[in-house]
Amino acid sequence: MTTENLVEEHVSVAGSDFVIVRPRDFEDLLTDKAFEQEELLPYWAHLWGSSLALAGVVAGAVPPGTRVLELGCGLGLPSIVAARAGARVTASDWSQDACEAATANASRNRVEFEALVADWDAPETLLRGAPWDLVIAADVLYEAKKVVTLLELLPRLTDHVLLAEPGRVPSEPFFDAVGDRWERSEVAGVTQPRATVHRLLLSPRSALAS
Repeated sequence: MTTENLVEEHVSVAGSDFVIVRPRDFEDLLTDKAFEQEELLPYWAHLWGSSLALAGVVAGAVPPGTRVLELGCGLGLPSIVAARAGARVTASDWSQDACEAATANASRNRVEFEALVADWDAPETLLRGAPWDLVIAADVLYEAKKVVTLLELLPRLTDHVLLAEPGRVPSEPFFDAVGDRWERSEVAGVTQPRATVHRLLLSPRSALAS
């Protein structure tokens, strides 16, 4: 993608400045194949409010050395913030383009992390690093078909999740079911409108059963 098709955004997270480069026009990324398969729509190309909210929480939540996995990293802001805090980060997305964009943004912000192309339905590469100290994700519950997949995957990855969500309809069955295995609370101090960061802690009984 040429530089004239990119936009540079400067964002402040917990008093620190970050530079995120994204495609200028979402529609330029659409292809005939994307219309045929919904999962190929380039949602990664937006800097979503939930990503900003999650980044703000992550900035104060990861001690140096914490092993962090981001699911659906998109442009990579939360992973970049975690890496700057000293975490050992793996940023993952189903999209190769997203992983490349996240890696480029990490370089612009003078941090490094591993970027991993991974599908939740074939999560072997994600499971190789389990158990992760922390799994983070922003606005990943936009497809109903992914709810059951994520519910089954998360306990295999970690016992601690930070999940930012703007209240999309497909997220409702996820949160209805999550209480069966997880203790859920809302993280205070989130300033992004229509974005809530949920903390999920695997209940001791569920951890023993996993």
